[in-house]
Amino acid sequence: MAGDTARPSGRGPADRAVDLALRAAIGAVMALPYERRVAAMGALTARAIGPLAGYRRRASANLALIWPDLAPERRAALARAVCDNLGRTLIENYSGAEFARALPSEPHQSDGMEAVARARAEGRPVIFVTGHFGNHEAPRRVLTSMGYDIGGLYREMSNRFVNDHYAATMQDVSGPVFAKGRRGLTGFLRHLKAGGMATILFDLHDRGGVAIDFLGRPARTALTAAELARRFDALLVPYYGTRRADGVSFDVAVEAPIPHDAPLDMMREATARLEARVRRDPGQWFWVHNRWKAARR
Repeated sequence: MAGDTARPSGRGPADRAVDLALRAAIGAVMALPYERRVAAMGALTARAIGPLAGYRRRASANLALIWPDLAPERRAALARAVCDNLGRTLIENYSGAEFARALPSEPHQSDGMEAVARARAEGRPVIFVTGHFGNHEAPRRVLTSMGYDIGGLYREMSNRFVNDHYAATMQDVSGPVFAKGRRGLTGFLRHLKAGGMATILFDLHDRGGVAIDFLGRPARTALTAAELARRFDALLVPYYGTRRADGVSFDVAVEAPIPHDAPLDMMREATARLEARVRRDPGQWFWVHNRWKAARR
């Protein structure tokens, strides 16, 4: 179809240039000891990569959209913090075993762990839902260290060069990871049907989703996680990794499961739980995403 051929491939010259710059930055900081590496990548993203890529500008625009009365100095500080956390998250996920060693041995908040353990014993599937908050890989890695096998469904990046090596950081952590799309969804469904556990990040704009209020503004949200939970009688469990003030350690929370209900109501509850964490620690959520596309237009 003509529309398909006109769609950017994600492998153009500009994509290659961005990928080469990112690889150079990652290669440089990976030579540093772990804690210095994480801090350096955070600072580099906040001061250079974030502004150049437009992340800081987009974060500031989204903050202004949601909290128009926020003082300009506070908004600028939060936009920098968002980019710093983004950089730290990126290099942590490339750091594999060193990142795992910096994490706690078990969740600090474990309201949902008894239900998760019971589901594993019964062979019942579990769908963990989370957002781009703190480091979204932290809870999966903590549960992996406790013997849980957790896969995931993720959306591929528009830059295919970057996606190729970033996706590899998720593959070796725990269970199978599936790219969103027909083939990936088929594998993901088989995984759940067999009683598997997996993670879905639900806080990205989904043009086929329904409008659910998030931070006071309607945001298009996919109902996929709730629909699959009902279809496969899976637990729907929110979990989060919140970065501590030292910048390298985390509080990990496994919340109580969301009761089965209409999918819209279940995702409203998931959204409300994420929203509560964002309000407490706004600098840790990835405000660089176009979460409110209609409102931004």
